Amino acid sequence: MIALTTLGLSPVGDEVGRIVLAAALGMFLGIEREWSQKSAGIRTFALLSLLGAVFTLVEADSLLVVGGLLVIVQGVLLAAEGFRDEAAGLSLTTSVSMLVAYGVGALVMQSYILEGVTVAILSSLLLVLKRELHSFAWGLSRAELRSATEFAILAFVVYPLLPAAPVPVSVGELSLELELRVAWLLVVTVAGIGIANYAIVQTYGGRGIAVTGFFGGLASSTAVVGTMLDHVRQRPAAASYALAAILLADAAMALRNLVIAIAFTFERGILYQSIVPLGAVAIGSVAVAAYTADWTESVEMELDSPFSLRNALVFGGIFLVVLVASTVARAQFGTGGLYLTALLSGLVSSGAGTTSAVLLYRGGAVDSNTATIAILLATAASIAVKAGLTIASPDRRFAVRVALWSLALLAGATAVTLAVIL
Repeated sequence: MIALTTLGLSPVGDEVGRIVLAAALGMFLGIEREWSQKSAGIRTFALLSLLGAVFTLVEADSLLVVGGLLVIVQGVLLAAEGFRDEAAGLSLTTSVSMLVAYGVGALVMQSYILEGVTVAILSSLLLVLKRELHSFAWGLSRAELRSATEFAILAFVVYPLLPAAPVPVSVGELSLELELRVAWLLVVTVAGIGIANYAIVQTYGGRGIAVTGFFGGLASSTAVVGTMLDHVRQRPAAASYALAAILLADAAMALRNLVIAIAFTFERGILYQSIVPLGAVAIGSVAVAAYTADWTESVEMELDSPFSLRNALVFGGIFLVVLVASTVARAQFGTGGLYLTALLSGLVSSGAGTTSAVLLYRGGAVDSNTATIAILLATAASIAVKAGLTIASPDRRFAVRVALWSLALLAGATAVTLAVIL
């Protein structure tokens, strides 16, 4: 919890501050409803948040429940009116939003400041992005809907069933502890990134090379390379933006690995060392893409279904093999064995190599410098694979340009890494 007393306020000032914040968040929620000319607008939402705050302040649970029931009744009346005047779904949205505003006021008054602000912001985004969300939902194919369902099973059914405590595992004479929940959460994170950016590519992919390359790279960097090879084969003049798309896919991959390295290392100590080298790859790739690309071109990408349970399990299996291999290699051959494993795993999946290094670091098996080098090696191997795939292009000059720029990026990232570590 985050209380306003941390700002030096007295208890009375703290309560008054929370009341003001509750009203402000209610107004924030009501802005979109007011702009959409609904029957409940900015004043109604502010008053509902204040009502939740006041009923919470008097510490009477029964009164708080009665207030919630009154908000529900008012929402039902608005929904009934909506059946006569407009589409029922819109009135239902307003009714539910009113209950959310009431809940936000109660959260803030109980000193759940961060939680209340988060709920208000997310709710406002759902209201503002109405058209985009409806358009996305209506445009889903049966395969995409099935993918979303499988992802929900992966994220919300399997995860709670896994043991929260680390599980000891013996590999020969070696023993290690696997954090199965963290490992599965990493798998879910990678799959979730792919789904989110699949949606973005499907919506905006044809509008520009930046979206196609970068977000396509997050969804499937191999798809980006394959698409660019097809375009270069059909149109040799497309080589400039094809090069940019591949480099932007590299930037997306490096950024994804950086997110994994930062988001999952809070408990042990954030891997700050990874920010500079992976950031150098991402920024360098974007800079080269901006220099080489013909920004007037656009590309339509054909991506497969964004997610499948089979692909997730395959990634999880690869990740588990890489983790065990990294542990065994480090025990038998020292850090050199870990580096070799990271390099080889990056040829298949830089995400698997990155997550393995992160978990080894979390478990205390390796230090921050060793984990950073392993992540960079996995990232470098992935960049090299994408450059190697361009050999299939009939345009040898295009393949050479991709290889040279990729080599320059790797050299720059390596130099930056050594400078940071040493």
